[in-house]
Amino acid sequence: MSENPLQPMIDFLRNHAPFDQMTSSHLEYLVKRLRPVFFSRGEVVTTPQSGPADRFFIIKQGRIHGERPDGARAAQQWELEAGECFPIGALLARRPSHMVTRAAEESICYELGREQFEELLHLSPVFHDFCTRRLASLLDSAYRSSREQSAQQLRGVDALGTPLRELIQREPLFCAAETPLQQALQQMADEHVGSMIVCDAQRQVMGLFTLRDLLGRVTLAGRDPAATTVGEVMSPNPITLEASQPAYRAAQLMTQHGFGHLCVVEEGRLLGMVSERDLFAMQRVGLTSLARAIARAESVEQLAEHGGEIHQMVEQMLAQGVEVAQLTQLVTTLNDALTRRVIEIVVARQGETPPPFTWLAFGSEGRSEQTLKTDQDNGILFTLREGQSADSVREKLLPLAAEINEALAACGFPLCPGNIMASNPECCLSVDEWQERFSRWIDQGTPEHLLNATIFFDYRPLYGDDQPATKLRSALLEKTQRNSRFCRLLAANAMQFRPPLGLFGEFKLSDESGEPHSLDLKSQGVTPFTDAARVLALAAGVTANGTAERLQRTAESGQLNRDDVAAWNEAYHFIQLLRMQRHREQALKGRALSNRLNPDGLNDLERRILKEAFRQARKLQSKLVLEYQL
Repeated sequence: MSENPLQPMIDFLRNHAPFDQMTSSHLEYLVKRLRPVFFSRGEVVTTPQSGPADRFFIIKQGRIHGERPDGARAAQQWELEAGECFPIGALLARRPSHMVTRAAEESICYELGREQFEELLHLSPVFHDFCTRRLASLLDSAYRSSREQSAQQLRGVDALGTPLRELIQREPLFCAAETPLQQALQQMADEHVGSMIVCDAQRQVMGLFTLRDLLGRVTLAGRDPAATTVGEVMSPNPITLEASQPAYRAAQLMTQHGFGHLCVVEEGRLLGMVSERDLFAMQRVGLTSLARAIARAESVEQLAEHGGEIHQMVEQMLAQGVEVAQLTQLVTTLNDALTRRVIEIVVARQGETPPPFTWLAFGSEGRSEQTLKTDQDNGILFTLREGQSADSVREKLLPLAAEINEALAACGFPLCPGNIMASNPECCLSVDEWQERFSRWIDQGTPEHLLNATIFFDYRPLYGDDQPATKLRSALLEKTQRNSRFCRLLAANAMQFRPPLGLFGEFKLSDESGEPHSLDLKSQGVTPFTDAARVLALAAGVTANGTAERLQRTAESGQLNRDDVAAWNEAYHFIQLLRMQRHREQALKGRALSNRLNPDGLNDLERRILKEAFRQARKLQSKLVLEYQL
């Protein structure tokens, strides 16, 4: 039997997204309609003057450049390689391409007419998803590949993105508030469970009764179970989650509050219950058990051991292919819990109660964007009472702050080389002093002030009264919204760190710190997103601290395009994922953690996504250029 003449084309497409996920029938539909076309070096493929795009191209070999028709600077240009497609956006919108595309070398492309392109969109959900969510679709492929690889290392672990309804194992045990306690206890014993959910007639959750309630509210209180109803001793209004919520959200709440079960509802009605065991049965470290251990720790030495367990948990979740946005939230929750417990232990052994204070986290910790490599960036905010001076309060707090900084260092959070720590008198200030300092930075806007703003303006309260920090935030946003000059200076400062792409989108590599032919995922990848998001949020009065949430909230205010923001956040999270994977590999080998990466060590899909992520960073920076006429 002769070989299918289309097989070489099919084999080629199967090596590239999205064709590797398309059904055989849809792929066959495509290859039967593709036509190979040759372009000599420098030959134009598409141009805005050609009218609405009418052809879809898949690069078979060679390279295609995209150039601005007005001769704009190189930052507006890109390069595509074998397996990549264009001009998708123009075809979807039935408009001319914004770019002039030409062959950078002798190239062969597969060409598909617009009518066939639109028909394939209708036929293939995979192709439609890729074209309408291009970067997100590529990321899905990367996460899927990661999970498939991890299946060889870990068995039976549910992805933390799984909807909670899929984790419910059994019908929930529930009763009415007027049920006699003795009857409820008998049901709990018969079902071998330690809790009873209390619902009304419409199955709306009213409360939760546990064995802890039995001890504290019945036995120790001397109540007669036969003469008491469940409603009298239940814990009212327990936290619930909708069944559509992802598993990681349940994990986060369990970790924050230290409980092991959570009620799941659908449109307000009880659907079931999930436990820590349901979420993390196959993990060596459970989130809730680790959070409880941190809360019960009696010494800094015990907390130091738990700091190592947090790293172990991160390693497991990375191996499981957990998405980085979920992982950073969970890591932040545990690191926050550890920091608070450190402060509680140090304060308790002082002997006398210190003046009230609020512990602030700055930088990546303030943005809740920590990875395995996290130095301390923190400070103290305090409110003066009548008759007190700032210097007298500071004198009492600084020794305490120094002890807390040393304790955190023992728990795996290295001391800040730049001394941005609460033990520094410059970082231990009253509300008025912080406000005066922020105002001076905004009004004067020197290079040093701009650098300080990128660190200190991302603050978040971790311990103590939140209200002074909220008051300071309101004053800060009021000031930045009124000062367009400062926002422009901050935007110009954000342009110092550019994505490492060359004239036509190739990686620009450098040799540094013994790591040849590498790029810096933090300063060249993450920082362009965090700096731009900070400028846009401060100008828009957005209170959020995290990079992704800042962009999302600014879009909700109508000042950014939602589709652009979705692509920017996807790109940002992918670069963060590479950073965390890189740190995990280095930690397992006992090496110092570094943000530098040689992209030759990535697979083809990862390199393709990384280039696209850097392009999105350039697009976000271009938004600042246009907004502030830089």
